[in-house]
Amino acid sequence: MRIRSTMTRLAIPMVALGLILSGCTGAEGEGGTAELNGTNDINERPREDLREGGNLRLALSAFPQSFNGLHVDGNTTDTNEVVVPTLPTTFQSNAAGELTVDKNYFDSIEMTGTDPQKIVYTINPKALWTDGSPITWEDLRSQWQALNGTNDQYLVASTSGYDQVATVERGEDDRQAIVTMRTPYAEWQGLFGLLYPKANTATPEAFNNWARSELPVSAGPFVISNIDRTQNRISLSRNPQWWGDTPVLDTITLSVLDHTAWLAALQNNELDEAYMSGLENVTGARNTPGVEIRRAAEPSWSHITFNGAPGALLEDVKVRLAIAKAINRQAIVDTSQHGVVTDPKPLNNHVFVVGQKGYEDNADAVAFDLDAAAEMLDEAGWILPPGSDVREKDGRRLELRDVMYQQDSWVNTAKIIQQDLQKIGVRLNIQTVPGTGLFKDVIDPGNYDLAQFSYSGGVLPLGALKQHYYYNPANWQGNKARIGSPELNAVIDQTLTELDPTKAIELANQADTMVFELAHSVPLNQASGTYGVRIDLANWGAFGLASKDYTKVGFLK
Repeated sequence: MRIRSTMTRLAIPMVALGLILSGCTGAEGEGGTAELNGTNDINERPREDLREGGNLRLALSAFPQSFNGLHVDGNTTDTNEVVVPTLPTTFQSNAAGELTVDKNYFDSIEMTGTDPQKIVYTINPKALWTDGSPITWEDLRSQWQALNGTNDQYLVASTSGYDQVATVERGEDDRQAIVTMRTPYAEWQGLFGLLYPKANTATPEAFNNWARSELPVSAGPFVISNIDRTQNRISLSRNPQWWGDTPVLDTITLSVLDHTAWLAALQNNELDEAYMSGLENVTGARNTPGVEIRRAAEPSWSHITFNGAPGALLEDVKVRLAIAKAINRQAIVDTSQHGVVTDPKPLNNHVFVVGQKGYEDNADAVAFDLDAAAEMLDEAGWILPPGSDVREKDGRRLELRDVMYQQDSWVNTAKIIQQDLQKIGVRLNIQTVPGTGLFKDVIDPGNYDLAQFSYSGGVLPLGALKQHYYYNPANWQGNKARIGSPELNAVIDQTLTELDPTKAIELANQADTMVFELAHSVPLNQASGTYGVRIDLANWGAFGLASKDYTKVGFLK
């Protein structure tokens, strides 16, 4: 497959496999160090307390490059903020991460066998696409055929799980699909976590372009009713064919705003909710009349990815490890979370977050040590010439470019890295990029040495191993670093075929240790999930691990 991709912060259903990416940093909150604890903070209220109708005003960091969330250009939080209220999902999660079948779309989803593994999807007979056609087994089969990795003309964000499916067949009728796995898949609940109509997946041309500028057919409680590219605004309205509980809201409006404008928009009553990062924003939101802070730690984190592509300055793993060891992650989290959380600690795992079952500290390979970093660069042949402050090798200077979303917290992080790298003879140049072009124009083409952005995960974290850390030069999927190894691949494959949860966790941590040893990337802060929200907005705010129910959100009477 051709090498492309994109990313953002939280919005895909929490059960969806893999990670979504964001240019925005969202790892600061209020209180103790972020740790999942099975709670959320959404001002939960019954429908009788809410007034019917109303418009929920939300912010996007960039206009979606595609409305196909399965496509590399649509694998962003911004895309998913728009499309999740409009499309079928398989499972819903509560705040404790416990999964239940989404009965709006499926009467049941059951694993009926393990040798071979079989999953039977029985579709709700009321479920319809907005063109009036029923949701059938053919929609599932078409999505599998697009995402299974056998046709490199489908520019997919991830093949995880789908590449392990042998067949998708018709069951008792058109409303039932029987999925048979070629090899067992540990996180089978993540398959079809966001389902598109077969029109979107029927051919590579359709997959790449059918939902490029709009979403012609959907099937949620809301539909996209207006796309205003002049005003950078997208409107959703009630789906007149919706068969489930009638949404409380009439509309949802999503406006593209620079992150620096989110607090002001909240204060000026132009938004009803916005993520707040940093002490100044959290304090500003809390002190705004009619606004309160809602907080629940979520499986999101900021990180730094290294470009290890052939010919890149950081192609050599020894050089990457030296740079990683010269990054004082503790100093970074102390600075970014000063006055916001107590006793901040870096995240030391690429798969699990603190408080999630399976979390272990696997970051020994990148422990901060400037002396060791300098020695490793010497051994790799990067020498500091007399009178120079930048190392050189074979006529090249070790002068690195760090790219990031245009946000103060990212720049402050880069400045800390810049100061430490200078001590070992490495120059770091800081480049900020508007949200709209960060991934498509800079990170995806590999036009960087270090890149700072955020990941959002969920209750099924293992699929991210294949999506972001697998080594396949013919199909990098979400591996922005172009870094990996056959040995790591073998452990990832073993992890994803292990049906024993305890063994799968052990293997995932083995893979994570290898990711650190390859200096693929280094995690920074785990997100604490802090939102500024209007006091009269109910069933919305800091969801933690819980899925959002768009039919229940509304304003108090």
